[in-house]
Amino acid sequence: MNNESNVPRIAIVIPCYNEEAALPITAKALLGLIDEMHADGLVAPDSFIMCCDDGSRDRTWQIIESLHAADKRVKGLALAHNRGHQNVLLAGLHTVADMCDAAVSIDADLQDDPRAIIDMVRAFRQGKEIVYGVRSSRATDTWFKRTTAHGFYSFQRAMGLDTVYDHADYRLMSARALRLLAQYGEKNLFLRGIIPQIGLETAVVKYARAERVAGESKYPLKKMLSFSIDGITSFSAKPMRWIFVTGLLLLLIDIVVAIWVLVARWHHTTISGWSSLMLSVWFLGSLILMAIGIVGEYIGKIFIEVKDRPRYAIRDLLVD
Repeated sequence: MNNESNVPRIAIVIPCYNEEAALPITAKALLGLIDEMHADGLVAPDSFIMCCDDGSRDRTWQIIESLHAADKRVKGLALAHNRGHQNVLLAGLHTVADMCDAAVSIDADLQDDPRAIIDMVRAFRQGKEIVYGVRSSRATDTWFKRTTAHGFYSFQRAMGLDTVYDHADYRLMSARALRLLAQYGEKNLFLRGIIPQIGLETAVVKYARAERVAGESKYPLKKMLSFSIDGITSFSAKPMRWIFVTGLLLLLIDIVVAIWVLVARWHHTTISGWSSLMLSVWFLGSLILMAIGIVGEYIGKIFIEVKDRPRYAIRDLLVD
């Protein structure tokens, strides 16, 4: 806490990729929110926002520089190369860990209601060290997105993942939680799975999700599917166990079929069945390819981990 007034200094971390349209609106809204919380005695006057540029191809970094020049409460970092949402968010959290009492992560599009930060800060001041922003409903989503999202969360639970239902990466973490997060060194990042493992006092704040303030979504279906696969294979070995169980079941079926074939041959009732043969070949071939693919996912992650390359490289930093 701030030594003078016992009021926490809060950092709001914003991962940005090609957000030149949204960022000026977002920065203005969040600075106004900091002013409001300071006036209410919730946060210290030197609370700030950290804009994290993930190798954007537009003018995102130039806008961050101009915002910083106009108001030093807008700080920034730029990665040397596009490393993805999870890595740039982690870079921002690592950077602010020693500069604040707690950090809130929120996307630049402000679809996650920024006013939920007020309740997050209140929960933090009551002793909670991780506060999750959770959507109150998915009424604004399409039927397809709502169904697949709920299916994904259910599948995660079945795989043994300890994740928060309807929570993305909108959360508050205390400085102690940030330091503990820094001890997790894996390269295949899925922060929604890592952070619940930290195990500190938690709370949930619910909010309604809105439309983007500007710009276009950076998470099309292809990226969402890739992110979902990464989340499951980074935290659960159950898919490989399912391959083993499937193999056992197929072995039992093979035994039954073998007995049937021998009996039929003994009674001279065998008929050459091209259709059944082809179906069996295609069925088993598909299972084999699927099994190889699942095992390949895990081998690929091992390959990335053992090289132990840095998760990101910071090109520029504005923290004065």
